[in-house]
Amino acid sequence: MNDNAATNAKMQTRKLQKVGGSTFTVSVPKRWARAHGLEAGDDIHLHGHDDGSLVVRSAQMDGGDLANVCIAVRSAANDAVERALRAAYVTGFEEIELVTDDGFSADQRRTASSLAKTLVGTEVITESEDRIAVRNLLDPADVSIRQSLIQLQFVSLSMHRAATAAVAGDATADHVPGRDDEVDRLFAMITHHFNRSLTDFAELDHLGVGRTELFECYLTARQLERVADHAVEIARIAKHLDAPDGDEANPPGQIVVEIEAVAEQARQVVEDATDAVLDGDAAEAAHRALDLRDETVAEAEALDRALFEQAPDDAYRLTRVLDSLVRTAEYGGNVAELAVQSAVRSWE
Repeated sequence: MNDNAATNAKMQTRKLQKVGGSTFTVSVPKRWARAHGLEAGDDIHLHGHDDGSLVVRSAQMDGGDLANVCIAVRSAANDAVERALRAAYVTGFEEIELVTDDGFSADQRRTASSLAKTLVGTEVITESEDRIAVRNLLDPADVSIRQSLIQLQFVSLSMHRAATAAVAGDATADHVPGRDDEVDRLFAMITHHFNRSLTDFAELDHLGVGRTELFECYLTARQLERVADHAVEIARIAKHLDAPDGDEANPPGQIVVEIEAVAEQARQVVEDATDAVLDGDAAEAAHRALDLRDETVAEAEALDRALFEQAPDDAYRLTRVLDSLVRTAEYGGNVAELAVQSAVRSWE
């Protein structure tokens, strides 16, 4: 470790000194100042934040690194434009400029415009042959991370419920893949604000959440996005299943009924765990969700063995459904473990 790193790694305690009638001062270690390119007489900038942090910066703007970005697109594929724009948005940039030497095709410009309409708060502000500029116009003060997470939970579990109903032949799930776009949209927005908060302390002030709460919401949203992905997978499998035997006393009808029960339990794990995270102090609920996770996984594994032994029609496809249900319960368990950790912190 070099001298600068060693210096910066150590905390120092300095006394606050009163100067005059209305001013306090605190000294900064000389080695720290030199390590950051500061000399006597230089301006520094102070930022006070709602979480109690007082930040001293050499740069005037807090979070300026995420103000804008310019990305060179060197591929004629529409995917190149979409990937660059989506990645920059999720990273947290407020203004994104895409440029190319070869000129953007009409399809590429349409792709950028269409994506900007689906990402929360973004709009194309400039469009020319060699330049596309997109800006996020949404004020973070108007964003509710908690409400966005609740909506994400509702959409992902609704998709999952519709998909498993289709497995039982009670409904069609043709609309499920289309709703995945809504899940991706909400997850991208939460990720955008989370990534900004890592650089811009004021982002937390605008959002009205603490750093730990935002981190927990981001991790929970990530698990819910995966639940939605498995709902899409189950919906796709359901389209290729034969109609189940209506006689619940015989396979495969009975197995499908039992799969529905496992699916309901898996969703309950996710719902209870997410509610526990939003509650912030729900250790009992989180532990119940973890117990239900273990029970659900065990029941799914027992059904998987039954499918192997009985080998009914569509056994392979039903096994894939069970695998997705296990994953769903495990994602809910991940959220529940997060809620347990949050509860432990609240006991300090």
